Amino acid sequence: MKFIDKKTIEIDRELSELDKFTLNFIKILEKHVNYVLVSGYVSILLGRARVSEDVDVIIQKIDSSTFQALYNELKKNNYYCLNAEKDSTIYEYLSDNLAVRFAKKDKIIPNVELKWVKHKFDKLALENTIDVKLSKGSLKISHLELQIAFKQEVLKSPKDIDDADHIKEVAKEYLDNELIQKYKEMLRGFY
Repeated sequence: MKFIDKKTIEIDRELSELDKFTLNFIKILEKHVNYVLVSGYVSILLGRARVSEDVDVIIQKIDSSTFQALYNELKKNNYYCLNAEKDSTIYEYLSDNLAVRFAKKDKIIPNVELKWVKHKFDKLALENTIDVKLSKGSLKISHLELQIAFKQEVLKSPKDIDDADHIKEVAKEYLDNELIQKYKEMLRGFY
């Protein structure tokens, strides 16, 4: 793993099945909407050895025709929604700020948990991304300071604390520790 700058990371390793699943899904998604990967998969992508059943993705709000085009392309590529079949129902869930999940046909795991921007921290994640270059494509992840702060200040489970510690270790030379503290303070006031 090589940190090119604060906005670019190169990872030169064999891709896992979860990486391949994520890259394939994102290649479809990014044709239709801006996105950012957040949460556990970020630490896994950065080398943490742990299992995850899902990949959390935040997208900007889109109109129903854009969503319908996205959903049609996902279906053509053998993805289905675990929550509902009809595009109008899935769109309604997103409009109600509920997450929806997509997986490959005949599978449940792994899946993508897709959700719209809900609040200022989601918006911040979507606007401040890091491009992770892999051998078979690129992925956009949330900037690491926000990931660390959110996991330490809001989620706080042992798994999330370990994720944050891993990110802090692999990116220690590139992190803005003052920004992590600022985000923690902001999160305390929000949650």
